[in-house]
Amino acid sequence: MNSATWYGLVGAALAGIGLYGLIVHHHVLRKILSFNLLGAGVFLIAGAVARRGAAAGLPGDPVLQGLVITGIIVAFAATALAVALLLRLGQTTGSASLSPRALGDAAAGNGARAATLRADEASSLADPAAGDPRGGATS
Repeated sequence: MNSATWYGLVGAALAGIGLYGLIVHHHVLRKILSFNLLGAGVFLIAGAVARRGAAAGLPGDPVLQGLVITGIIVAFAATALAVALLLRLGQTTGSASLSPRALGDAAAGNGARAATLRADEASSLADPAAGDPRGGATS
């Protein structure tokens, strides 16, 4: 077995592990890491395909190399966006999981939080001094 075959097998293993993690895990950060692992496997397979052509005496395919480099850059940008969305999900729901139970708890919590905000607004309307940050003092 030559090195290109090993790269292809390792790339296939990485892609398989990434796909498994993407399907199985509910935690969003694990899904992001699994997606990156899947992408790394695909890039490694593409590199192995280009390497096999070079091993056969053909020149390496510059188009495939350009696609891999572009894919790495796009994967980095997508990961940064996904982490930003994960942080926003954590702030909004208080959980970084996509499981139905966690989302249901977060929806119930947001409903209770909205009811509390409505009660606070009603109390500030009833008592004008309560809504005044200066405590009703005038200058």
